[in-house]
Amino acid sequence: MRNTGFGISTALSAAAVLAALFSPAAHAVLKVGDAAPAFTTQAAVAGKPFTFDMKAALAKGPVVLYFFPKAFTQGCTMEAHAFAEASPQFNAMGAQVVGMSHDDIATLQRFSTEACRDQFAVASDPKAQTIRAYDASAAANPQRADRISYVIGQDSKIKFAHVGSDPTEHVEQTKAAVQQLQRNVKK
Repeated sequence: MRNTGFGISTALSAAAVLAALFSPAAHAVLKVGDAAPAFTTQAAVAGKPFTFDMKAALAKGPVVLYFFPKAFTQGCTMEAHAFAEASPQFNAMGAQVVGMSHDDIATLQRFSTEACRDQFAVASDPKAQTIRAYDASAAANPQRADRISYVIGQDSKIKFAHVGSDPTEHVEQTKAAVQQLQRNVKK
C-alpha cells in the first residue's frame, strides 16, 4: 500500500488548527490600551472581608488583576504563593495585587490567609460579571475564570495582558510589566 502523505498532512493541519484555537494567543482577552472595566465587589485580605473598588485602587497606583479558576486547587494555590512571595516587590513599585475568582467570599477569606499568606486581596465574582467584562471566562465553563493576568495603569487602561497555564509565569510577567510601566512614568 502506497502512502501519499495525505493522512499525515491532514493530521498536521488539524493539529495546527487545534493548537491555534486553544493556544493562549487565541484566547479573547482585553488588549493593551483597552479601558479596564470599573467594578466593586466583596474581597478578603488576611481573612477579613472588605469591599474592593477598582476605581479607588487605581487612584493609589497600578493594579495587577489576576483571574484564577478555583481557590485551593493545585495551580491556583501555587500562583497565590508566588504572588504572596512577590508582594513586597509589587508594593515597593506602588502596585496592588488582586486575585479574582468565582468562589464565594467565605472560601476566599480562608484562601486569603492560607494561600495568599495575608499578603494581598482576593475578590469574589460569584456571578462572573467581572470575569466576563475582562474576557477572562474559561472556555469549558464561562462561570469560571481562566488563568489571565492584567496590569492596569492609573489611567484605567490595560498596560499588559498575559494568558497561560503556568501560574508562576504570571507573577514574573506582571512584575516585569509593572517595572516597565514604572520606567515609562519616570521618563
